[in-house]
Amino acid sequence: MSATSSEHATVSPIEAGLAHLTSRVREASAASHSVWPLLAILTAFWCYVALSNVLYANSMQTSISSMAPGHFFAHWDARLLQHAMLYPGLLLSVALSMRLGWQPPWRSVPLQLVIALTFSALAAPALKLGEQLVGDDEGSSHWAAISSQFFSHMDQAMWIASATSFFLTYGFALALINGIALYQRFRDAQLRSAALERALTAAHLAALRMQLSPHTLFNLLHTIRGQISWDPAAAQSMVVQLGDLLRRLLTAGEREYSRLTDELQFVRLYLELQQKRFADRLTVWIADVEHFPQSWVPSLILQPLVENAVVHGLAAHTGAVMIRVEAAVEGDTLLLRVVNTVAQEPVVGPESIGIRNVRERLAVQFGDRATFQSGVSETGVWTAEIRLPRVEEASRDALADRPAHGTRPGYRQGLSQA
Repeated sequence: MSATSSEHATVSPIEAGLAHLTSRVREASAASHSVWPLLAILTAFWCYVALSNVLYANSMQTSISSMAPGHFFAHWDARLLQHAMLYPGLLLSVALSMRLGWQPPWRSVPLQLVIALTFSALAAPALKLGEQLVGDDEGSSHWAAISSQFFSHMDQAMWIASATSFFLTYGFALALINGIALYQRFRDAQLRSAALERALTAAHLAALRMQLSPHTLFNLLHTIRGQISWDPAAAQSMVVQLGDLLRRLLTAGEREYSRLTDELQFVRLYLELQQKRFADRLTVWIADVEHFPQSWVPSLILQPLVENAVVHGLAAHTGAVMIRVEAAVEGDTLLLRVVNTVAQEPVVGPESIGIRNVRERLAVQFGDRATFQSGVSETGVWTAEIRLPRVEEASRDALADRPAHGTRPGYRQGLSQA
């Protein structure tokens, strides 16, 4: 085994331990972030319940006192103490309920009812204890006689009424918390789904970009091979240019977007190589975009079209070929066009790999906001035209984070050069 392999074998347990610790810390952090909002909502709900009960009891006491003097409801401070003492029980009950879950129903539902009944049964004792703590002996027995009088007929009725009321209150609290927890899980699932979709889109685009590299390299090497036998000096110069071109190709292949100026510079290098091989036949014109507002385009989006123009423009005839690379801005739309002359009667064949690549990349990155058309025009020239939203520096990152469209747009399928 090599030294490098042994180093990896030695380090891997440490790296595994650090990865496990990092994962646990992230899980704990995520759990704490999800618990605190639920705790805040539950606390606010319980404060609302306490305030509502106090106001209801006071209003009922006022109404009844006008008809029959006497104290029939516990004082407000005793009720506040009751809710304060029940608050830890509420937190514990909700936590146990959420930990228990609802599956399978035959086991979880009875246990959920036991938790709810236990919590609601504590309401009446908590109120009596609150009355004793605030010194409110009206309407209640002394603390020493609580145990003996609690299960009297009157106290049983009060206990059942209090338990029923707090049973419903606990049900509302549990439904509220479970609903919010369900929403949180749904939102997290949406975020994970969006992240996976972005990752899948990025992987698809990377695969499409990498598909261009060997195809382009093969054509360039084929071009240089034709020069070696009869013009070695030109072939040597072309090899130097090829090195620069491949460096740019690899750099562009790692990025999702490139500046329009860089894209045209790559096209210029590629066409200069082809001109050295077909100097007597190939004429090139490339738009000057120095005065254009800075724009970004998908990396290597023009290269397949230019390569297609060279390979198929020179095919089936021995005449001169003119290749024009045009660019224009029409409002928020960027227009890119590659035009080349062809044989008088071009042979029509299936779409080339490069044409399909361009069509698929535009569909993934822009959806129906971009169009691609290619075919022989009435003037006898081949035209490949791309219309896409003009991407500025500020909008490039936002566009990269946007999920891809689920369906591909219905582009007008143009014929490819044979």
